[in-house]
Amino acid sequence: MSGQAYTTIGLSRDGAVTRLTFNRPQRRNALTHAMMLELGDAFGRVRDDPACRVLILRGAGGHFCAGGDLDAMADMPPKPVDGTIDPLIPAYRQFGDALLALNRLPQATIAIVEGSAVGGGFGMACCSDVVILHESARFGVPEPRVGFIPSQIIPFVVRRLGEGVMRDLAVTGRVIDAAEAHRLGIGRHLVSTAAELGVCLRGLLDDILKMEPQALATAKRLVQGSGTTDDRAMLDDAAESLVSLLRRPAASEGIGAFKAKTMPPWTKE
Repeated sequence: MSGQAYTTIGLSRDGAVTRLTFNRPQRRNALTHAMMLELGDAFGRVRDDPACRVLILRGAGGHFCAGGDLDAMADMPPKPVDGTIDPLIPAYRQFGDALLALNRLPQATIAIVEGSAVGGGFGMACCSDVVILHESARFGVPEPRVGFIPSQIIPFVVRRLGEGVMRDLAVTGRVIDAAEAHRLGIGRHLVSTAAELGVCLRGLLDDILKMEPQALATAKRLVQGSGTTDDRAMLDDAAESLVSLLRRPAASEGIGAFKAKTMPPWTKE
């Protein structure tokens, strides 16, 4: 993957797997506005890359993402006095669009969470399909302790964990460890060493790269819509999507390969 050069993140693709690295380790990969813009751009590039089938998110330096950078947030322009919209509102709302872009990617997404994953980092983990939890992982929304809120991540965390859990975290500000995050369903895979993490990741990639890309994207879209779409409309969409997929050559190839006990052409090592 080539093109845009980033200053706060890294983006590279090796075959069908793209890796996005939050790259501000000196600040535990805390978010600045520049980083939010780069993330939005990167998610758009991943979406439009037909060769990419999996996106892996990971932070540099042993931390996933420690939410908003407090120094950057404190250095804000004055509020307009002429009645125009506060320029900070669209600036922060842009991160919500980046989260929507991540959440809606047609590719499979894997978050490897080590160390801090609070605020925006918590949100990005909850927008990922699969989360690998290292035992060092810590999640929370402590922003109200210092006078503000996590803002754009709220709907994504609520959908992942449920309203009750998010209300608890929002009013207490407590940070939960990897074991509790595993119990609550933030991530289904809990590892304690780098070797275990590598084995887990390789197993997940092996499974995902056996999936036919369009079928994976369609299933992911339908799952995401099931919580907000009328049941009849969802069932209509699912039936139409199934027939559309079955009428493609890929379905015939997949069924034939299954019967012959061979691997279909889209399977990647």
